[in-house]
Amino acid sequence: MNKLVVILIVLLFSSCKNENPKPSEINTTIERTKTKDSLIYPEESHFKSLRQVTFGGDNAEAYWSFDDKQLVFQSNNTKWNVGCDQMFLMNANDTFTDSIAPPMVSTGKGRTTCSYFLPDNKHIIYASTHLGDEKCPETPLRKNGKYIWPIYDSYDIFVADLEGNIVKQLTNEVGYDAEPTVSPKGDKIVFTSTRSGDLELYTMNIDGTDVKQITDELGYDGGAFFSPDGTKLIFRSSRPKTEEEIKDYKDLLAEGLVEPTEMELYICNADGSDLRQLTDLGNANWSPFFHPSGDKVLFSSNFEAERGFPFNLYLIDIDGKNLKRVTHGETFDAFPVFSNDGKYLAFSSNRNNGGGRDTNLFIAEWQD
Repeated sequence: MNKLVVILIVLLFSSCKNENPKPSEINTTIERTKTKDSLIYPEESHFKSLRQVTFGGDNAEAYWSFDDKQLVFQSNNTKWNVGCDQMFLMNANDTFTDSIAPPMVSTGKGRTTCSYFLPDNKHIIYASTHLGDEKCPETPLRKNGKYIWPIYDSYDIFVADLEGNIVKQLTNEVGYDAEPTVSPKGDKIVFTSTRSGDLELYTMNIDGTDVKQITDELGYDGGAFFSPDGTKLIFRSSRPKTEEEIKDYKDLLAEGLVEPTEMELYICNADGSDLRQLTDLGNANWSPFFHPSGDKVLFSSNFEAERGFPFNLYLIDIDGKNLKRVTHGETFDAFPVFSNDGKYLAFSSNRNNGGGRDTNLFIAEWQD
């Protein structure tokens, strides 16, 4: 998941209180809403309409409540008084400019990532480093000339209510515990952990009990999501193969780092059985999410890029056939998430940012 690196990926390849808006900001929002369909590129036939819902900062990983009425997402928008990624709540029809901050539902301490609604629509889960240090941890960008992601060992997974109060801590192991998502069935959470010494997938009940290891092969297994019926998992992995790749992976992991530039998608049953590689495209294939039918996966990739970008969204059948490009941007489209009723798609994009560095949230009305 690791939203905070969204804009850094793009650059290196070429995360509270409501205020009344000023009249000029209201007018800007209205004008942008009027021209929302111009946000769709001509080839993007799956988007019936497209609405931009944030305007400023790095905003990503927006996940729907089970009733599709709200979304929770992470942002590092400094104009919302945060120093690094924190979690924010929005109604599905909301729009936020720089100076209109949605309510924060994390503590405002440490760095947070990967929030997700629980089935009651009254609580969320997310990972946070605040128990290790209330300050934002440093974010290394390169190591020995390689682009890297930090894997903070102070991440643990928490349950909070929609007022931002932590009501339970779900993990308490030494090392990285993060990237939690919830089964549409409402019974299980899948997450990534280093408790075995490697970055593996685990599942647990939504109350934190019955923890089970799902993957056990060397490599960064992360960003996992359940299929609509809860029977399968889709995730990304960096699976090193050669002796040099294995050494580099282990050396970086020992320092709490991973290199995310070579990743493919894998699919398995929810208990880890019948594991198989879904893509073999090269470069970085990640942020997968099941199509509402359960027969396809939507994901972000730069496999067609010669210089590391752009990243676009692609559809692929779960048997690895019928690969189709969905978005046609020139910079970055990622983190696609379908609403539970299958009618809408939330995703993050650099489109319509005036050539700047902002990554914003968009909601598309989906059509097959």
